[in-house]
Amino acid sequence: MASAAEQLAANINFGAFAKATELKKRIWFTLGALIIYRLGTYIPLPGIDPTALEQIFQQNAGGILGMFDMFAGGALGRMTIFALNIMPYISASIIMQLMTAVSPTLEQLKKEGESGRKKINQYTRYLTVLLATVQAYALAMGMQGMTAGGLSAVVAPGPFFIVTTVITLVGGTVFLMWLGEQITARGVGNGISLIIFAGIVAELPRALAGTLELGRTGALSTLFIVFMLVMAVAVIAFIVFMERAQRRLLVQYPKRQVGNRMFGGESSHLPLKLNTSGVIPPIFASSLLLLPLTAVGFAGGQGPGWLQTVTAYLGHGQPLYMALYVALIVFFCFFYTAIVFNPQETADNLKKYGGFIPGIRPGKATADHLDYVLTRLTVVGAAYLSVVCLLPEILISQYSVPFYFGGTSLLIVVTVTMDTVAQIHSHLLAHQYEGLIKKAKLRGRRG
Repeated sequence: MASAAEQLAANINFGAFAKATELKKRIWFTLGALIIYRLGTYIPLPGIDPTALEQIFQQNAGGILGMFDMFAGGALGRMTIFALNIMPYISASIIMQLMTAVSPTLEQLKKEGESGRKKINQYTRYLTVLLATVQAYALAMGMQGMTAGGLSAVVAPGPFFIVTTVITLVGGTVFLMWLGEQITARGVGNGISLIIFAGIVAELPRALAGTLELGRTGALSTLFIVFMLVMAVAVIAFIVFMERAQRRLLVQYPKRQVGNRMFGGESSHLPLKLNTSGVIPPIFASSLLLLPLTAVGFAGGQGPGWLQTVTAYLGHGQPLYMALYVALIVFFCFFYTAIVFNPQETADNLKKYGGFIPGIRPGKATADHLDYVLTRLTVVGAAYLSVVCLLPEILISQYSVPFYFGGTSLLIVVTVTMDTVAQIHSHLLAHQYEGLIKKAKLRGRRG
């Protein structure tokens, strides 16, 4: 039988949306912020030769530059002020989560509540600026050494170009970090995720047009393009099903007597997601495997013999690449899940509030049971991520399908969409509950 919240969600209609003025303001603010972001992806850095840059990115389209350009919404390929996008902030957030798990000081801050969370966020911002500075300097130095067809990517290389590029790129990343936080606070959905989502979706029409152009020239058959689109829809449906899947553990709370009245005795559920790690494993795995390929691309096909040999074996579609890709996805699934979810801490919290899992003793036995269930769920989740990411990888390597139809991009688009829709439903539910409460108060006054 559906719960009251589910029944109320089913009754949400456009009339309720029309009355939810606060939600409309939040949606308009989010759209306005994303438009500003997209405008910034077309403001170029000074001193860049666009013709040479286009040729360089065509040569390195299959490397890590192609994947990062996908996350940046084409800003890296156009070398704009948002070329680094929000990736330094994501890297800083992941590093801080790792440090929180191993540093007692940061772990104590995490337990302090809102004040501790603000301090950790401030440390994350400082680390973002540091990472963005390092990446911007490396990008500026790399751009000075890039040539294509006898043309240099930088018109006037030198210290002035490096300083201006670093300042501009770091400023762009800090602005996007602030913009993402504003979307989270004053808009709808997670701001950082929506910025990446907007970049991928904005480039989808161009990627689709490129795929249709391959069909027009005969590089891809019409039947294969139709099959690919149908498969993309099937993969999206599969991702939605698996991302919503969860194991609900029954948690029972004992009854207690206060005076002459009995309290407690309720039961609730502890939901454990099938894929706790999200899209982190595919992103990390792809980045690590594409590093050798990108290094050779920057070196213009030169470099040590061992590096070229490794690159040959790690090409798209090679058996070694596929095996390592799956192995890294599985590793990061377990590694990141262990950081995000702490069975011992969850068991201690249940014990503190008197909750217990029926048939399992509180304390260490509960922690062991949670770890056992979570391990089995992570095995299924890692297999799901491997399948979703491996099938499109074969299409990318064998048929030159764009990155935008890959498993990682589809995962990001689907998960961010689901999260945003869930938040919109929450706002509508809250608005309807407020309306019911106001009506009840008015009836009470009239009575």
